[in-house]
Amino acid sequence: MTEPETIRYTADVVAVTDDSRVALIERDFDPYEGHWALPGGHVDEGETSRAAAARELLEETGVQVAPADLKQIGVFDQPGRDPRGRYVTVAYLARVPADTTLTAGDDARTACWWPLKSLPTLAFDHADILNVAAGSTS
Repeated sequence: MTEPETIRYTADVVAVTDDSRVALIERDFDPYEGHWALPGGHVDEGETSRAAAARELLEETGVQVAPADLKQIGVFDQPGRDPRGRYVTVAYLARVPADTTLTAGDDARTACWWPLKSLPTLAFDHADILNVAAGSTS
């Protein structure tokens, strides 16, 4: 019999505007310090992934979205997606107005709007998450 694997539970948000931009944060800590990523993070004890996604979006970008307004786009659990160990994330889509301002906070060094057609290299498997989200934004 093998030992059960320790699994960490996270939530990520693909926040997009009507003019086809996505909110990305520049990570302020390892892993991937200085790399661009989707806003997201750990689900706290007693919290749903949807509530965690809304909280993390607010903490890292200053954008407030009601949890009920987030659309689940998938669960990402590929082994090796995070160098710290086994992480399972639930990803959500948030649609926000084009004039929404981003303010970096918490784990984010910077928060910026990026054109979906001109993205930087992303940390973790966030490019895969964006590819799935692309089918949800049309």
